Amino acid sequence: MNFAILAAGEGSRLAQEGVQLPKPLVRVNGEAMIDRLIRVFDKCGAENIYIITNNLTELTRDHLAQLQEKDKRIHLIVKTTPSSMHSFYELRQIMPKEKFCMTTVDTIFREGEFEEYIRLWAESDADGMMAVTDYVDDEKPLYISTDSEMRITGFHDSERQTYISGGIYGLDEKSFEVIDKCMAMGQSRMRNFQRQLVAEGLRLIAYPFSKILDVDHASDIEKAEEFLR
Repeated sequence: MNFAILAAGEGSRLAQEGVQLPKPLVRVNGEAMIDRLIRVFDKCGAENIYIITNNLTELTRDHLAQLQEKDKRIHLIVKTTPSSMHSFYELRQIMPKEKFCMTTVDTIFREGEFEEYIRLWAESDADGMMAVTDYVDDEKPLYISTDSEMRITGFHDSERQTYISGGIYGLDEKSFEVIDKCMAMGQSRMRNFQRQLVAEGLRLIAYPFSKILDVDHASDIEKAEEFLR
């Protein structure tokens, strides 16, 4: 399976709170978050890993360039984008039309749960399998409604549901047509892309994780380390 990492954000909140490293290189239990993702993807049998990072942080660019030299499965785009949705659109240009899994760079999950999720997604005949969690520790959570068979029926900003989006997206090539349509319509946020997936009739399955964390603030680093111990 192919994997993708969205790592083009500025990480401004971390910087404002005194974290000196760019977000992809922030260490959780001694390991840079982007290195952790690449390692986990490798354990899951990654055929290719597509990464987008911004052109503002030289440390991240140099780090990824070095990784790319050692591992030809890594494909890198360096471009500053206004949103995660735009970052996915850029990656879509170089990704093959095959089933893939994409995450944001600061997504923290238990490796065993992720490996089982990838195994099931690889076997699934759905158009997408989205990681969800009932653990809510997000300033602006994206709530997900499902039917009795865990098919996703909607994405909601404020309508409280059992689950929220975990920032892990299992999708197939049908999603490329949807992201192209979103760009043509002038949409700008990843959650609007997800809403469009439902509007286009794609069959998306929600896969529950026990907990998924995002590292948006300095205090989240300690939370992530405690979670993974």
